[in-house]
Amino acid sequence: MGDPYTFTTMVLRGFERGLERLVEGTFARAFRSGVRPVELGRRLTRSMDDDRSVDVRGRTITPNHFVIALADADYQRFGEVRGALRTELTEAAREHATERSYSFMGPADVVLAVDAGLYEGQFQVDASFRQGAGGVGAGTLVLADSTRVQLTDRPLVIGRLADCDIVIEDSNASRRHAEIRQDGTDYLLTDLGSTNGTRLNGSVVRSQLLTHGDQISIGAWSFVFEAN
Repeated sequence: MGDPYTFTTMVLRGFERGLERLVEGTFARAFRSGVRPVELGRRLTRSMDDDRSVDVRGRTITPNHFVIALADADYQRFGEVRGALRTELTEAAREHATERSYSFMGPADVVLAVDAGLYEGQFQVDASFRQGAGGVGAGTLVLADSTRVQLTDRPLVIGRLADCDIVIEDSNASRRHAEIRQDGTDYLLTDLGSTNGTRLNGSVVRSQLLTHGDQISIGAWSFVFEAN
């Protein structure tokens, strides 16, 4: 699998670059002193490694909900970039899980909070396991424009009709083309009797459990399934 240190370093470098792109000059001003983002990312990924476990199916599961407690001075300093910081930390958790082949019990989420007992430069990370809605595991459908659609315990329908959850304007797609629904802690892709079929990783399927990284193709549209 490679050197764990190298994987973590790559994730953290990508995390910092992503945050810098989002906030540019504000990034430099906000993190000139006090807690730096890479410290938060390093502690978060370390907590994922330290608290990992193995479920009854033999999968390595890791915390997916993180509360990062900061001193008030650091929390206020992050004011202009707090949303971007949460987004990038969450993405860093997803990438770390992918690199280490970890699974989540539910969607990854990061919360920033104030702890009056902490001094500037101090912080704490509380990592915990949280199931998705209805007890379903984590699952996301990533669209071509990078939009992320979180899967829940409610079936998600893809097709041309306006009342579909994901509407695709493609003459090769049927009105209600395919659906993705919960199957235990997994997700099942099912073709709904479409005219031109649903492809999974290039092959036509009628019904198939999804695994991380699967590519779903309907007409000219493609979606990637992420299990974490």
